[in-house]
Amino acid sequence: MNLLNLFTRSSQTKEPEKVEASAQWIKCKSCHSLMYYKEVENQNYVCPKCGFHIRIGVKERIALLADEGTFVEYDASLEPVDPLKFVDKKPYTKRVEEGFAKTGRKSSVVSGSCTMNGVGVEVVIFDFSFMGGSLGSVEGEKIVRAVNRAIENKHGLIIFSASGGARMQESTFSLLQMSKTSAALAKLGQHNLPYISVLTDPTMGGVSASFATLGDIIIAEPGALIGFAGQRVIEQTIGSELPDGFQRAEFLLEKGSIDMIVNRNELKKTLSDLLTLLKKD
Repeated sequence: MNLLNLFTRSSQTKEPEKVEASAQWIKCKSCHSLMYYKEVENQNYVCPKCGFHIRIGVKERIALLADEGTFVEYDASLEPVDPLKFVDKKPYTKRVEEGFAKTGRKSSVVSGSCTMNGVGVEVVIFDFSFMGGSLGSVEGEKIVRAVNRAIENKHGLIIFSASGGARMQESTFSLLQMSKTSAALAKLGQHNLPYISVLTDPTMGGVSASFATLGDIIIAEPGALIGFAGQRVIEQTIGSELPDGFQRAEFLLEKGSIDMIVNRNELKKTLSDLLTLLKKD
């Protein structure tokens, strides 16, 4: 087996591919270093050679952030319907079935409650493996319910975005979730409760144009792709070339569009500290 043909996660939605236990290796997409898989796993999928952040799934995200045994999921039974009977290359219902077979979930969002270093919080985590983390009616409803739980429990809210944008198969129903979630988040401020938005790779489309950029604090993981439309579409629209990396977290931090970039290994402490600092009695 040619180990150099394994990996990476740059444009894949699945977790880094594993081989047999005798040869578990992973190749970094950024620096091209070939490393033992467990070494990368122990670093929370951050390349120990160059610091590149490999995409992770919901399970890994929860294990990274929630205190052990504290995460409780809500609204897992919610599932999308197909009011438009939408068909592109395949029916929408078929795509949902494929997403469920791939992830074991019925939507691209997992929401729940947990503690981070003892601080209670409501969390919403997007799963890019389910239809590109697209925003549909179920995802919007889960976010609104998470806001309501935060108000009821007097918790802060953190949303971890990883999305290609609004779900075209739901058309206007999907677009309405942008205003629906934004209006719900406004209620947190009325109750003096913090909302922290964490932008992971990628955060694009209607998600970036709504709740993802409405946080009291907006954090990005290093190297995360963040924007509305893709670079090629923008260049064709404006008839001008754009600088390389203009949609990366580092460029956005330089221009003031986000508040900070936090290494994944430091994210839990940063979030728990911010929740404590921002929460008002």
